[in-house]
Amino acid sequence: MVNLKHEIKKNIIFLIGAFLNAIALNWFLIPGEVYAGGFTGVAQLTASLIPAVSTGFALLMLNIPVAILGWMKIGKAFTFYSFLNVVETSFFLTIIPIQHLAPNDILLNAVFGGVIAAVGVGLTLKYGASTGGMDIIVMILSRMKDRPAGMYFFLLNSAIIVTAGYLFGWEKALYTLVSLYVMSRVIDTIHTRHEKLTAMIVTSKAKELEKAIHDKLVRGITTMPARGAYTAENKEVLMIVITRYELYDLKRIIDQTDPKAFTNIMETAGIYGFFRADK
Repeated sequence: MVNLKHEIKKNIIFLIGAFLNAIALNWFLIPGEVYAGGFTGVAQLTASLIPAVSTGFALLMLNIPVAILGWMKIGKAFTFYSFLNVVETSFFLTIIPIQHLAPNDILLNAVFGGVIAAVGVGLTLKYGASTGGMDIIVMILSRMKDRPAGMYFFLLNSAIIVTAGYLFGWEKALYTLVSLYVMSRVIDTIHTRHEKLTAMIVTSKAKELEKAIHDKLVRGITTMPARGAYTAENKEVLMIVITRYELYDLKRIIDQTDPKAFTNIMETAGIYGFFRADK
């Protein structure tokens, strides 16, 4: 059952995230010729090489085929909200004028642009969507190959940095690195940059939680017996490894199924073996 109040709040958050992304680009990154990561950076490069194409339009066009693929391979809700965020960002990029707030300081543009963009991205991730593009591709590749997602981000961002450096000067490429580093640190504070997370859920409603998780997430669950030291109450611990994109859904499932469950979310440095459960 859809919680209307919650959906309204979530959509407002996505709108704010898209607005902040557009502000970061049009007021700092684009005027400073500093490039963002992922498909946003590709859109910037496209707009720089083809002046008749705006960054917002390029971003939207790049994301259409990815959204179609995500709709078929990942899930309708996640893909819909991710593409909605792209549409909103493209809209704000179109209506917000480009401002040269720090025309002579590329470092300020890189840092402030990175911080503002990261807040927008972090809020979007925290409420169960992505900024589209590379995030969706990485999710598909991760589910198919179960390989570290960071490798794919590294390859695309490296290509953006090298291309920017080759075409527009290596100084701008180095400041792009500064911006990407700032973004990663801020996103880590708001949400998480770890691609894999381990959840340890202590609950007295293990069966209900197992069913609810399996209905929403395609993930294996390990169940262990547990006993409260103070209450002496018998419970169970559910251990599940998820991607960062599934953290929002997992929290919602736990809140709806067993609000009294104790959950510990841990950053997972590495995974050995197959952690996806096929239905």
